[in-house]
Amino acid sequence: MKLVAYAIGNGVEIVAASPERDWMDAARERAPYRCLPLAIANTHGWELRNPVGFSAMWGGTPGIDDIVVMPDGEGCIARSHFGEGVLTFTVPFIFRTPPEMDLIVQGPINRPKDAISALTGVVESDWIPYTFTMNWKFTRARTAVRFGAGEPFCHIFPVRRGDVEAMQPEIRPLADDPDLDRRYREWSASRDRFQADLAVPGSAAAKAGWQKHYQHGRDLDGPAAPSSHRTRGRPRPFRKPG
Repeated sequence: MKLVAYAIGNGVEIVAASPERDWMDAARERAPYRCLPLAIANTHGWELRNPVGFSAMWGGTPGIDDIVVMPDGEGCIARSHFGEGVLTFTVPFIFRTPPEMDLIVQGPINRPKDAISALTGVVESDWIPYTFTMNWKFTRARTAVRFGAGEPFCHIFPVRRGDVEAMQPEIRPLADDPDLDRRYREWSASRDRFQADLAVPGSAAAKAGWQKHYQHGRDLDGPAAPSSHRTRGRPRPFRKPG
């Protein structure tokens, strides 16, 4: 399958999403990286990088002119366009996905930012001949927000149209699946023992740090995950002509 970005302007770089996060690096023993769902999400798609650093502030009213953008230089792609405390980034690409594939357009994954929150859109990118914007909503007035040069401001990944609507959600008692019920209870008891042993200096649990069942695709019975189980995300980079 191909994901094509037709460039309309220059300056905005699209890169495979990085597995690293500053706040995860700064955590004790870099423990957040032990959470495989978190680590996989970090790389689940591509990031668009801000070309020119700037600071922005919202005054607290719905007016379009109530956001002030203070760029470091020329070529800033952020502005106030909609009002309502929404900061808008120009995305200078028309994306084309395979038929019946949409593009999720959202803020950078697992990159929290104070005083402003990214909005999310679902774009039918298999047919549109026009661009879209990336938008962030201020959550606190009269607070300066900073987007540095090279900082991701948007994250994209494709999803098949209609998959959510095709799902038939159900809630059932766990006892309806006796084997799953057994496996869960055995894991839960094992988890409780492990958590208790963590507090014992020199114990096997203390040395291991965490159980790694999900990491290794196993449960207490042995291998459980399908062959598609992964421990790293590997999105391919966008190729350029020539």
